[in-house]
Amino acid sequence: MTYKALTLSAAACLAAGMAHADGSDLTVFDWSGYEDPGFFGDYVEKHGSAPTYSYFGSQEEAFTKLQSGFEADLAHPCTDATRKWAAAGLIQPIDTSKLDNWDAMLPTIKEVDGITFDGETWMVPFEWGNTGLIYRTDEVSEDEISLQALTKPEFQGKVAIPDAASSAYAMAALGAGVADNYTNMSDEQFKKASDYLRAVHPNVRFYWSDAGQLDQALASGEVLAGWAWNQTELNLIWNEVPAQMMRGAGKGIATWVCGYVHLSSADAPEEQIYDMLNALTQSGSGKYIIENWGYPHSNSEAFEISDQELIKTYGFDDPKALFDNSLFFDAVEPELEAKMLQEFERIKSGF
Repeated sequence: MTYKALTLSAAACLAAGMAHADGSDLTVFDWSGYEDPGFFGDYVEKHGSAPTYSYFGSQEEAFTKLQSGFEADLAHPCTDATRKWAAAGLIQPIDTSKLDNWDAMLPTIKEVDGITFDGETWMVPFEWGNTGLIYRTDEVSEDEISLQALTKPEFQGKVAIPDAASSAYAMAALGAGVADNYTNMSDEQFKKASDYLRAVHPNVRFYWSDAGQLDQALASGEVLAGWAWNQTELNLIWNEVPAQMMRGAGKGIATWVCGYVHLSSADAPEEQIYDMLNALTQSGSGKYIIENWGYPHSNSEAFEISDQELIKTYGFDDPKALFDNSLFFDAVEPELEAKMLQEFERIKSGF
């Protein structure tokens, strides 16, 4: 190799190093909206710019896209997906010794199935919350609302359900009374859950894939009830729409945890990847998501520095009780998941 070639090679290496110093060189595969810089201010401060973001609308879509060769450094699934993603070779284990905030994580979060399994940690939990039935309180009374009520004629054209089999079947398991075995339903229990969804289908105005669509439909009165994340409830409250999530003993509510995984296709420097994970999980990020998004955070210290009245209003002042008293989105057995996906498409088509 000539001296000129050596010089050019050194220059190329230097340029590559400079490129990776730019925060935008890190690619995050995420839900729309999570590019909010309030979540990762420390990362931007260190690297000079935000990461590059690409988006998915559902975990099924994300899984298919990654299997087809889409590449990124980090992705943002929920715990019910991580076993499947790991089995497919899409993600690599997390080195918790490089996580500055691991010891500050809520103990209940660390115990959730899908965070750590097979002797490895596969996800860094970020946010968690509830999925439940949100309804217009000026149109439907608390005594009238229930998951079973969604099958009644008075709700014709006034219901919205997520266009995602796993979430729809969580609602169905609660509505059909088979939630105790949600992740491994027997054929009889699966039929009960499917029959419930079929009974609700004639009343469904639309199956939503964009939470904003549901928010607008509830605000306008186009729909009176929708199965959704607690962010929808908070958006309506903030905009003074009379609506709330159905809560109470026997009413039916689900709890989920989502976080960030290190993709096998990652090519950004490891230091940069862990800088982002540490920024996302520090207490300031948690305070931001609690007070501005209304989602609880994985860092226990975030609860101590956040507005206590807001935490109480949002209903997560006792995280352990929430976890203990709701259906949890654990990983569904692969065979059952395949049945859910197939049957849900039939139900949506009217069969």
